[in-house]
Amino acid sequence: MPAAPLTIERLRAEGMILLECVSGSRAYGLATADSDTDIKGVFYLPKSYYFARHSDYIAQVSNRSNDIVYYELGRYVELLLQNNPNMMELLATPAEHILYQHPLMAHFSADWFISKLCQKTFTGFASSQIKKARGLNKKIVNPMSRKKKSILEFCSVFIDGRSMPLNEWSQKTATDQRSIGLAAMAKATHMYAMYIDKTETLGFSGLYQHADATQLRLSAIPKGMTPIAYLSFNEQGYSKYCRDYKEYWEWVANRNETRYQSTIAHAKEYDAKNMMHTIRLLEMAYDIATTGKVIVERPNRDALLSIKAGQSEYNELLEQADHLSIQIATAFERSHLPDAPNEQAALSALVTVRDRLYASTD
Repeated sequence: MPAAPLTIERLRAEGMILLECVSGSRAYGLATADSDTDIKGVFYLPKSYYFARHSDYIAQVSNRSNDIVYYELGRYVELLLQNNPNMMELLATPAEHILYQHPLMAHFSADWFISKLCQKTFTGFASSQIKKARGLNKKIVNPMSRKKKSILEFCSVFIDGRSMPLNEWSQKTATDQRSIGLAAMAKATHMYAMYIDKTETLGFSGLYQHADATQLRLSAIPKGMTPIAYLSFNEQGYSKYCRDYKEYWEWVANRNETRYQSTIAHAKEYDAKNMMHTIRLLEMAYDIATTGKVIVERPNRDALLSIKAGQSEYNELLEQADHLSIQIATAFERSHLPDAPNEQAALSALVTVRDRLYASTD
């Protein structure tokens, strides 16, 4: 009989949760009236899962909206050894935001994990937030029509020593695409000889099979038939357009509407929340380099919330991020932090904790 699935409800009912903390904006001290309550934590796999189903290892369990996430103990330690910002923040959660902590979690010391590797991971996460903000900026400034362009809009006709868009040529000559036959031209990429059969008796394939086609169709051309023109297909441009179209409308379908409307309302054309987290992550990296501590609750709430409210210009925030990055690099060069976490101590503690957990379930 297959084992019951691991759910948040089961983790709680069977006492598998080792750490449970309020995270996100409430832990950062940046919560506002409309802020959700995010929960992060650590659980351990039942002994039967860990030993009998190790090839089916379950690294995390979350709810559908992903605002409640628990990481399996081994995955938690693995990410700490990578100086993953989310896990470093979880390890350093202020006491008032810790909802539950199993006594065995005291075996893990923050001092083992804080290292110069944090420069790379925290600034890397910050860069990803900038990319998200830039991506939203691009989508807002360049919205895409719901009506998808056809492959024909990326084709040009060369005739009588000049070129024109295929659709324009088709309208001028009253030529339906179904009466066109194409033949590939040797040693000419995406160039085709065009033949016309307005009687539609030669069985030409036309230019495409259906409106969403991604490739042009070739036809069997009778020997000796003379091309009336030549066609060029911008395949690279069409492929990029299709990718952008798919990405844009997936973003529209999945975007956080509240955040999007907030972005529209402050009319700065970037995701202000992403940019707030960019600055927060960079400031935390600087704290780590200069104090040796992960300071989760931010001391400059008003300044960060003003960024979230869209009270800063986008380019000013990019300049601020660049300036912070320079400060961080200098601070880590001068820091006495170890180059990497203490892997031996962390893994030894992991073994000890697992031994004790599974011994208690025998």
